[in-house]
Amino acid sequence: MSDLLSRRLALLGERANLPLLTQCLHGIERECLRVDGNGQLALTPHSPALGSALTHAQITTDYSESLLEFITPAEADPAQTLADLEKIHRFTVDKLGDELLWSPSMPCRLPGEEDIPIARYGTSPIGRLKYVYRKGLAVRYGKTMQCIAGIHYNYSLPEALWPLLKQAEGDPQSDREYQSARYIAMIRNFRRYSWLLMYLFGAAPALDKSFLRGRPHDLDSLDADTLYLPYATSLRMSDLGYQNNAQAGLTPCYNSLDSYLGSLRQAVSTPYPPYAEIGTKQDGEWVQLNTNVIQIENEYYSSIRPKRVTYTGERPIQALMARGVQYVEVRCLDINPFLPLGIDLTEARFLDAFLLFCALQDSPPMAGEECRSATDNFQRVVKEGRRPGLQLQRHGHTTSLTEWADELLDRIARTAELLDAAQGGQEHAEALAAQRVKVANPELTPSARVLAEMRERGESFSQFSLRQSRQHADYFRSQPLAVEDQDRFENMARQSLDEQARLEAEPEVDFDTFVAAYQASILGLISN
Repeated sequence: MSDLLSRRLALLGERANLPLLTQCLHGIERECLRVDGNGQLALTPHSPALGSALTHAQITTDYSESLLEFITPAEADPAQTLADLEKIHRFTVDKLGDELLWSPSMPCRLPGEEDIPIARYGTSPIGRLKYVYRKGLAVRYGKTMQCIAGIHYNYSLPEALWPLLKQAEGDPQSDREYQSARYIAMIRNFRRYSWLLMYLFGAAPALDKSFLRGRPHDLDSLDADTLYLPYATSLRMSDLGYQNNAQAGLTPCYNSLDSYLGSLRQAVSTPYPPYAEIGTKQDGEWVQLNTNVIQIENEYYSSIRPKRVTYTGERPIQALMARGVQYVEVRCLDINPFLPLGIDLTEARFLDAFLLFCALQDSPPMAGEECRSATDNFQRVVKEGRRPGLQLQRHGHTTSLTEWADELLDRIARTAELLDAAQGGQEHAEALAAQRVKVANPELTPSARVLAEMRERGESFSQFSLRQSRQHADYFRSQPLAVEDQDRFENMARQSLDEQARLEAEPEVDFDTFVAAYQASILGLISN
């Protein structure tokens, strides 16, 4: 353990400071496809009974009209976060009729590209902008890849913690600069160690054969309809879905917030020749917002992002530049098809200990070789993480995954102990112990369990996933929402529809002018 980690643990473990660790905030965004009763993509529009996908705070859509996204409030206790998520699921399942929520991250058997519906958000300028952005994603990456679903875990440490550490370490930066620098350092450590999450929680070792649309691949056949890799943990996080080179050079190593924002600003303002050939319009219809490397900040696909809550009309880059980093968004988590919510409290407790470790562990800047090693380790684990004797790169040398994992878990145990001391009980230590057994026995990992169950039952990927989806629907329908929760969601749905109607009733704005102003908001940041 580094001396810095020991000092920080000791400081936060003092009686006066320990309560701070009860104030960390957690939020979850869970994506999932709607499918019909036979496991085919639901081609029905987003139900008005769920509210407006444009303005509802908790139930929206992601890429496709069929790809739901559920968003919880930020809560101090992840148990409450999961309770919030379960209520959203119960309300939604009640409104879906015969449709189901698809249980895994990799999609069901999809119709032809032309038949996958892009999400629509109405006729307001911002609603049209969201639609055109998604049309651009279809042009750039194809619709199939955009139907992959995941879980995003949002996490923040309490604002009062950062000045405490800053003062103890005699750091001359302002409070805001120090907080942002520590979050960026946390992200560097996440990049160093996130391969461990893919081993422990990866749950996508197989996919429906139709997903690849006949493209060449290096996968094996499990049956006539299923492709897989025998030791894969998360094909979702591999390069299988992406047939695009534009973002290849966009891999910030997060050595400062300024360098991260600089790389994003450059990407959203630099034309990419293949996109320029397509243009922004075809036959007078918008097909993408611009012809740059990425259309907007959210198009940058990363396993973790620094975030800041935005004001109305504010772009994510603007918020980070103005007020610094407020929390991180972990984006690499697969949906566990065995769990109705796709995630459970054991996983959340371990994530808290892991992220606190990343925040407190010493995190020197990452040079080019270490950046490449971090990326290579991650990709190796997602495609062959359960391979016996798998070796990873560490400080220019090879080390076994199991040896490094055990060492990391020993260090994460210290932050788990600290969280348990703050909150009472042993839940974090127990969550960590549950991960140790997976390192000792790879057959206990979600990815291995998925393959084992498919083999035992003689099921294809789609048959397995549909069975799990039906089980989850039965679970949610078995216990209706409390009356007050049902009324609250009904009111939220109505209010969101009213808000969309209000936006669409505002004086008409020329859409070309609206898009130009949106683009100029970034160009202005670059020139300043």
